[in-house]
Amino acid sequence: MTMQLNDIFEKPIDRRIEGVIKADDNSRLLTEVEEYVLTNEIEKRLEEFLGAYNNYENANGGWISGFFGSGKSHLLKMLALLLENREIDGIPILDRFLPKCGDNEFLRGELTRATAIPSKSILFNIDQKADIISKTEIDALLSVFMKVFDEICGYYGKQGHIAQMERDLDKQGLLDAFKSAYLDVSGQPWEKGREMAILESENIDKAHAKVAGGQEHSVENIVERYRASYSVSIEDFAQQVRNYIDQQVPGFRLNFFVDEVGQYIAESQKLRLNLQTIAESLATKCGGQAWIVVTAQEDMESLFGESGGQQTNDYSRIQARFAYRMKLTSSDVAEVIQKRLLMKTEASTPLLEELYNEQVNNFETLFAFADGAQTYRNYRDRERFVSAYPFVPYQFTLFQFAIQDLSAHNAFEGKHSSTGERSMLGVFQQVAVKIEDRKIGQLAPFDLMFEGIRTSLKSHIQQAILTAETHLNNEFAVRVLKALFLVKYIKSFRPTVRNLRVLMLEGFDCDLPALRESIQDALNVLEQQTYIERNGDLYEFLTNEEKDIEQEIKDTSVDSSAITKELADTRSEEHTSELQSH
Repeated sequence: MTMQLNDIFEKPIDRRIEGVIKADDNSRLLTEVEEYVLTNEIEKRLEEFLGAYNNYENANGGWISGFFGSGKSHLLKMLALLLENREIDGIPILDRFLPKCGDNEFLRGELTRATAIPSKSILFNIDQKADIISKTEIDALLSVFMKVFDEICGYYGKQGHIAQMERDLDKQGLLDAFKSAYLDVSGQPWEKGREMAILESENIDKAHAKVAGGQEHSVENIVERYRASYSVSIEDFAQQVRNYIDQQVPGFRLNFFVDEVGQYIAESQKLRLNLQTIAESLATKCGGQAWIVVTAQEDMESLFGESGGQQTNDYSRIQARFAYRMKLTSSDVAEVIQKRLLMKTEASTPLLEELYNEQVNNFETLFAFADGAQTYRNYRDRERFVSAYPFVPYQFTLFQFAIQDLSAHNAFEGKHSSTGERSMLGVFQQVAVKIEDRKIGQLAPFDLMFEGIRTSLKSHIQQAILTAETHLNNEFAVRVLKALFLVKYIKSFRPTVRNLRVLMLEGFDCDLPALRESIQDALNVLEQQTYIERNGDLYEFLTNEEKDIEQEIKDTSVDSSAITKELADTRSEEHTSELQSH
């Protein structure tokens, strides 16, 4: 076997892949559609959602959940494009998407029916659109929905009162005339002038007076008047959406696709209630002609926390609105990575099958965790071995747990600890590129996953690793330290020498006793230098705070005679207590 790993992949392993899909980025739509992988589980969830969309009964919401980098945003974006049947390079997206359905005729039919319904998709990331809106405002969520709706209508979404003025002029058929009048008065287009409305108030008054049929001096401070009187309720918003729909072709739908809404509302019962009420009001006013599909890093159950009293009631009501769940799991992500990144060439497949036949009896010894750690599914058959290689099945799930638990401990930068560097697809690609010049038979060690998240970790969280890289003259020990960092907060993983050997395995031809000895030597060095702590047969990465405490313990000198005296005093106190009890 002389073929290198970079020769086994069907597509260049180092090609540009968008690990994180941005809702507002339309620059690479064709690539995003072409590279989207429709997994078996997602097919089932889409069938259920599209069936409800095509046959509206009551619920008008979809809830897409999954961990960081699991593909929620990609699915949301594909769904938004599909329901609108957006044309990309002159070809409807449905024509590009149907081949992904394979022989699933039911899904093909549901997609065809859904795209035949005329609709407009409003796709946005809630945090990006909420840039000028504080979450502490009582109607923060409504303000974001109103903003994106105003923008779709062509109004100035950043300032609701100006958008309302434009809407009122539009209702009277005067908006175009007003824009022309403003251009005449100010010498600049209205789209530019409205961005500095306070400074342009005099010109706005003159233009408004002209089109309203009054004298120029008869209307003053029109913008300020709108500012002072502007307010919007959820019911008003729903009615305006209804009015917009009524102006379109019969059967038209206006659908909202909201990325990261789960994190936006997670900490506020008021925001969760607002989301539920917005969905309910759209259902009441628009029937099935206005849907809301959102993404969240948590299941709805987790988002609402422990049930009880009002919390249970709130959960039940929002559950009734967002009845169609699409949860992305590690198996979904593994399938996406294998189909999108790790597809093999015809020439390499026989070599990999031969490697499987040679090693299948060693898989349990090589990859099974012991010492009470959670077990993970191994290579189940030849086909799955070829699909996943040079990665090992446990790595997909264990890395998912790693980024989930690190995020739970506030290890990442960013508003909601969700950045591109932590996309699993992006991390696995980075590791594959790192080992691409190795020969068939080599494997991807787990410690390399650290490099994929390094740039999005808070500096103090990884300070120990940065220090070790600078001062520790032992490259392998640094690698072991990185592996221990990744599994630090995973309760189901026991960081023993045996289990670390599984993480650090680099090939089927590895000398296991020698690897175990190297790991033990590395652990001894790391413990001596206070990078890790040993507790029995377990080794744990120390954060900066833990490292300082451990060093203080080591530096504390205790006189042996003082220990003997303390023990004697303790025994004397116990003896006296026993006598008194008798």
